[in-house]
Amino acid sequence: MTTIDLHSEYLRAELFLTSGQPTEAVAILAPVVAEYPEDVSVLELLGRACFHSAQLARAEKAFGQLVELAPADGWARRALARTLERQHRADEAAAHHRMADALGAAS
Repeated sequence: MTTIDLHSEYLRAELFLTSGQPTEAVAILAPVVAEYPEDVSVLELLGRACFHSAQLARAEKAFGQLVELAPADGWARRALARTLERQHRADEAAAHHRMADALGAAS
């Protein structure tokens, strides 16, 4: 049985995402997310990879969990808002944009 080095997999997924291969990054992250479902770094990377591969329901779930874990994270609020906007849910997105603005997150 092979042991997976989850930190290496996280870094590999990050490399795939920055190389423009977000779908592959999502696949690589599966065991990392399974082992660390509440790790904010893992959720952020998963959300970004899902967003960039147009897996918007999965991105919404990841960013939603991130907001639950860190409600004062303006970046997470902005990411969730943008994900909702891409799903044509501007009314829901507006509340998260307002909160991100209040927290000083970049637009």
